[in-house]
Amino acid sequence: MDAQRRVIEDGAIVLEGSKILAVGLRSELERQFKGARKVLRANSILLPGLINTHAHIPMSLLRGIADDKRLQDWLENYIFPAEGRNVTREFCYWGTLLGCLEMMLSGTTTYTDMYYFEEEIARATVQAGMRGVLGQTVIGFPVADAKTPVEALARTEAFFKQYSAEPLITPAVAPHALYTNSKETLQACRKLANQYKRPLVIHVSETKRENDDMIAKYGKSPVQTLDDWGIFDGPTIAAHVIWVDDQDIATLARKRVGIAHCPSSNMKLASGIAPVLKQLAAGLHVGVGTDGPAGSNNDFHLIEEMDLAAKLAKVHAMNPEVLPAKTALEMATVHGAAVLGMSEQIGSLEAGKLADCVFLRSSSPNLIPSFDPYSSIVYAAKAADVTDVYIHGEQVVAAGKSLKLDTQLILKKVQDYQRQVVLSLSKK
Repeated sequence: MDAQRRVIEDGAIVLEGSKILAVGLRSELERQFKGARKVLRANSILLPGLINTHAHIPMSLLRGIADDKRLQDWLENYIFPAEGRNVTREFCYWGTLLGCLEMMLSGTTTYTDMYYFEEEIARATVQAGMRGVLGQTVIGFPVADAKTPVEALARTEAFFKQYSAEPLITPAVAPHALYTNSKETLQACRKLANQYKRPLVIHVSETKRENDDMIAKYGKSPVQTLDDWGIFDGPTIAAHVIWVDDQDIATLARKRVGIAHCPSSNMKLASGIAPVLKQLAAGLHVGVGTDGPAGSNNDFHLIEEMDLAAKLAKVHAMNPEVLPAKTALEMATVHGAAVLGMSEQIGSLEAGKLADCVFLRSSSPNLIPSFDPYSSIVYAAKAADVTDVYIHGEQVVAAGKSLKLDTQLILKKVQDYQRQVVLSLSKK
């Protein structure tokens, strides 16, 4: 996924430490680097690590507790109460281990999070060997780790300091949304992010109700309101961005806001269809996100999200030629890296970039025959086709198994939490 979008037949990459040293034909690199240890994977596709631009990873422990609900009903009557009764430091730690296990086994090497106790999420992410842009949530009512936005901002600043030197972690501030925060809180979030040169993560225009309510309250769309308040004056990752018009898209492009497109979530909650084609045409970087697995999407499989992103755009435009497979893969790699402000580090297999890469078994029945690798990856591949994963130069998955995490221990803890959640929901 370099500038030329090269597909190299019988290709190879050379890793040294955490970086990619060279990319090219296997025969040429073998002659050039004769002393290198070889990792041979015949009948495989080697591609950049996939980048999940929006998730709520500890919600893996709430997977499927409230399906087939409208967003506000889902949040207010199911998710917020369940979180209030269950979310703790340990809940976030174990939920993150489960989510990281699922993501790495399906080819994701970097993810963006928005949740509580982000220092615990960071601890688990480093343990898993994954890369994370982790946003500490700031919201206008009492939650598990902070009773007030002021307390949440103090926690965020402490999180920034604690993880300032960890190469796998980019701390971020994550005001939940315009409709759940005041102007003062949102501006304080932007100020803190800019002070520490960190990104801001926020939900924007996810539903028609949100859009209509905010227009009624502020006289302008959420995008125009946030822009007027200076919230986009710095690196920003905006999730969903469905209910936007041409003026909103132009504003987002002018402010270079990164967009996290979440097709499964948007469809499952019937939130709407994001105007991805217009956003891309305006020069915006649009990545792909899974959202959280507790009703809005029940898995973290980015390969599936690429497939859905392409198909949803086609049916929306009633044109099968739009958003081809190559563009969908770009969204999950090079665009995703740009959304996170990490274009110089990840998103493609190029010399000098960080060594985040994935082997995909191309001999699976669903991947044979293969006339076009882009088509195979986006329209035919499944999470189970991932065999090996490297992050920051370290192999974290081999033969479809995690090398860093104790899978059986994680699954046992998840069963314990399932019993706890069921019991908590039975209480009035």
